[in-house]
Amino acid sequence: MFGVLRLAFRLSKGYRLHFWDSPYLKWRVETWSGLEADSLTPRMFLEFTWQHRAELLRYMRWAANRGIPQSRK
Repeated sequence: MFGVLRLAFRLSKGYRLHFWDSPYLKWRVETWSGLEADSLTPRMFLEFTWQHRAELLRYMRWAANRGIPQSRK
């Protein structure tokens, strides 16, 4: 879970208190859902994240694990 939080913190760099304004996160929402990034409001962003929270959490777990090198045995 710490990896997911670290990833969320890294992805919202520069926009941590208003993450819905992040160009990267707007682009991700637009490419995934088809919502127009320019018209994305804080309410729309929060509704989107709430409706798709399971998929977003699964993606963030996957992305967080890709950033951690696996131990070689």
